[in-house]
Amino acid sequence: MFLYESIPWYSWVMWFVVLGALIGLNEVTRRWKWGGISFFIILPIILTLFVWPTTAGGDSSTGTWFHWVKVYSALAGCLGFMAIRYFPKVAKIKWVLIFPAAILAINILEACIRDFQVGAMGADGIVDGVYMLSGPWNWMNGVAGLINLITICGWFGIFVSRDKSKDMIWPDMLWFWIIAYDLWNFAYVYNCVGDHSFYAGAALLIGCTIPAFFIKKGAWLQHRAHTLALWMMFTMAVPMFVTDSMFAVNSSRSATALFVVSALALAANIAVLVFQIYTIAKRRLNPLTDQLYTWLPQYKAVVAANISPDAQDSDVHEEVVELKKLV
Repeated sequence: MFLYESIPWYSWVMWFVVLGALIGLNEVTRRWKWGGISFFIILPIILTLFVWPTTAGGDSSTGTWFHWVKVYSALAGCLGFMAIRYFPKVAKIKWVLIFPAAILAINILEACIRDFQVGAMGADGIVDGVYMLSGPWNWMNGVAGLINLITICGWFGIFVSRDKSKDMIWPDMLWFWIIAYDLWNFAYVYNCVGDHSFYAGAALLIGCTIPAFFIKKGAWLQHRAHTLALWMMFTMAVPMFVTDSMFAVNSSRSATALFVVSALALAANIAVLVFQIYTIAKRRLNPLTDQLYTWLPQYKAVVAANISPDAQDSDVHEEVVELKKLV
């Protein structure tokens, strides 16, 4: 294959098992508070004390600074989002809504730094337990990630859904930005940990995109934080799954594949940036304070699906009235 070496049937089966597990556990952790507490507080404490010091040490493919920072930043996002979702007083503090955008930006920036770092290595072999081939693709994709970061918008429009799951809804985060993010993040994983990318790239990204498009629209960042934290906890506990197990799939290690993947990511993110600049200029919007895409049908559909017309609480009712104005 263009991207990977030959993929046996049982690896494809395992790919779908991983995808199904991520989607299923995301549903458990978003629908029930006890699920979030169990997976994002109790489990990480146990793993930190008794598992990861052994499995994610310096000689492991998941023992780099990036993996350790990534797992805790993903968990921080999950916990911060839970605070917004389950504590109304927290959600009412306007500046708190900067947190989701900030944690997302930090995660993107971490990956950009790693892409630039790998690009500067001049690597062509095993580094930190995985094969790396440095090249212009690292720099292209690092730039794509920075563009993706600066096109994050509309965080002051975040609100909590009025259904039982109390999801964190970000209506300005629409499909075109999500696709651009997916292409960039897959390229990052393919560039920097290519032999992990069959699962940590494709399955992981699709595992949060499917819920965002078909299960709970508007909650992409919440889906992303949950699935990323779940995957990082698993791969740090069982790093051999993606490196030495019978299910492991190696990348093709092709310079052409690396270049094409990163070029697609860069092109997609430039397109989103151009569209965003056009929207800001045409509608005279402030990207730091305004919601940019309130005029799009997809935005209106997300808001309409997640506000309650029967809200009785005065504070909630006032917020619902404001949101309805956008629809």
